[in-house]
Amino acid sequence: MFEDFRNKTQLEDGMIFPSNIYRKIVLQPAYDEAKKNFLTIMLQINIAHLKMLEEQGLVKKDEAKQIGIALKKIDLNYYRLEDYSPQYEDLFFRIENKLIELAGDVAGNLHIGRSRNDMGIAIYRMTLRKKLLLLMRELLTLRDDLIAAAEEHIDTIMIGYTHTQQAQPTTFAHYLKAVIDQLERDFERMQHVYKTVNRSSMGAAALTTTGFNISRERMRDLLAFDDIIENAWDAVAGADYIAEAASIVQLAALNLGRTSQDFLLWATQEFNAFTLASPYVQISSIMPQKRNPVSIEHTRSLLSAVVGDASTVLQMVHNTPFGDIVDTEDDMQPYLWRAIDRLIGIYKLFGSLVVTMDVNKKKLKNRADNSFANVTELADTLVRSEGISFRQAHSIVSKCIKVLLAHGEESLASLTWGLANTQSKLITGKELTISEEDFYKTLKPESFVGVRTLLGGPAPATMKAALERSKLNAHDFYEWIRLKESSIIEAEKELTAFLEEWNQ
Repeated sequence: MFEDFRNKTQLEDGMIFPSNIYRKIVLQPAYDEAKKNFLTIMLQINIAHLKMLEEQGLVKKDEAKQIGIALKKIDLNYYRLEDYSPQYEDLFFRIENKLIELAGDVAGNLHIGRSRNDMGIAIYRMTLRKKLLLLMRELLTLRDDLIAAAEEHIDTIMIGYTHTQQAQPTTFAHYLKAVIDQLERDFERMQHVYKTVNRSSMGAAALTTTGFNISRERMRDLLAFDDIIENAWDAVAGADYIAEAASIVQLAALNLGRTSQDFLLWATQEFNAFTLASPYVQISSIMPQKRNPVSIEHTRSLLSAVVGDASTVLQMVHNTPFGDIVDTEDDMQPYLWRAIDRLIGIYKLFGSLVVTMDVNKKKLKNRADNSFANVTELADTLVRSEGISFRQAHSIVSKCIKVLLAHGEESLASLTWGLANTQSKLITGKELTISEEDFYKTLKPESFVGVRTLLGGPAPATMKAALERSKLNAHDFYEWIRLKESSIIEAEKELTAFLEEWNQ
């Protein structure tokens, strides 16, 4: 009976490596990702390694030229279109086989002092650093959009909420500035993870470096890495760089997800805080009045997908032995790439919908006027004008609100100086000294906002200064990205020049 199962499996799955099922679920997907993402970088590493070997005297100049000519003949587009072949385990061996075919056995010397292990990790890191820079640039674009929107709404009064309940008057600019600052922290975390990612594994070889006198420092410089992963074991085993990247991307998605949830609530007709532009809404097939905020709905759900993909990466790292993980990373990397690509698209979408929507300023202002949200400032004012403790002032205002609520009133419009004076006499034994004019002025939400001039407050002058600082910071952030991108571009140009020299 068992032999029947064995024979059936061997008949369906084959008798030699790779088995049909292993090829289908492991080797084929890995090969497809590799030919799509790694071909150019693999060529760059080959050029850099060959140049370093030549400079170190490990490959003669005529041999380097012979291999360099073969490298130039590699048609990357051909391999991008070619399907996986079980004749070669992976893309590396397929390219190496072609080089030996073109240059002869001397091409085998290109692998002196290196392994697929350190080379694979370098490829992953070089791929990820470019994706991180794209993400960071798009984050800054979203940040610019939000700064522009905040400047437009410095005087847009709205109610701020805590515990989902009306809390205090503020401005839409004040809310957006909080999101801007959160994005800035996301960017700074990405800067840190970029530093972790952009370190060279080359020279670690399989696990223990090599007995050949190669230069790890030269490989670092040729490939535009900022540093070297010193310990060879760590270079091929350490997966924390991808885990850190996944964590930062996940946190960035969680952060923006909270804002998207607010926006989805504010888009309801009950809140009516803003009206999305037509390109960002869909109509109902049956209800003519509907303007469905699908752009925000999809933003929220896709951010959850980013969180999920990033979480998958972290789960795949979990319990992975602390050794060579190149094969495991073949499976992990696409989840992180997809998370990054999605987040880039979400940043584009969210920025677009914010700068094109119409904020219902009048509705927000009326809601603030006709609420009890401003009573904190009345209590503060009574402390200043009456010389009483804040707890006494709090009690006076609280009693006033209870009286109004008992009579069915739901806003400060019904709160009179006389009612407050009555409660003051009951609680403190003294009449109010504040004038009626100053009393009623205090009840206005614009007064509440206007006196909050402390750093971080919503007062117009304070917000303008804060947004100016954000714009100044943006210059430094963009310059940081430009320098990193320029470093990579210059290194790539140098590698191209080496290839041309060998082919002259």
